[in-house]
Amino acid sequence: MIGRRRRGAERGRERRDALSTPRGTPGAPSYDPEQFGALAERLARFFGTPRYIVGQTILVVIWIALNVVVVTLRFDPYPFILLNLAFSTQAAYAAPLILLAQNRQADRDKSEVERDREVNARSLAETEYLAREIAAVRLAVDRVPDREELGEMMERIEAALDRLGTVRSEGE
Repeated sequence: MIGRRRRGAERGRERRDALSTPRGTPGAPSYDPEQFGALAERLARFFGTPRYIVGQTILVVIWIALNVVVVTLRFDPYPFILLNLAFSTQAAYAAPLILLAQNRQADRDKSEVERDREVNARSLAETEYLAREIAAVRLAVDRVPDREELGEMMERIEAALDRLGTVRSEGE
């Protein structure tokens, strides 16, 4: 009996320590945070549209008309407590969804700013490299002789060749 308990405890410890299985309550609902975030963004985007505002206004007008004008239907009399509860519930869910959407947008903006910073750093490095290369080309161009200098050099070479030619012709 004692041996069985130990083996059972060892198996339980092995199951808890196994990294191949996710932790959590077995059978509990699970969700993908990315899909939930995307749903939150879609809902937050929808809450800010004129279509939603007009639709909600029409719903409120119909609700009030049914409860004030139609005497037989009064399911939510004048202080409209049920309507107020519906709005409170909607606000209780809408506010966190909007905040979640804003946080996701802020994270995207942050990563985009980081990418922009990296691109700017690379562009700056390339610009500095090109500036150094242009400076090197300018220095090299300054060292290249112009026409006048080449003409003078040619004249000196011709003069030297003439002297050589006269020296050779005298020596023969």
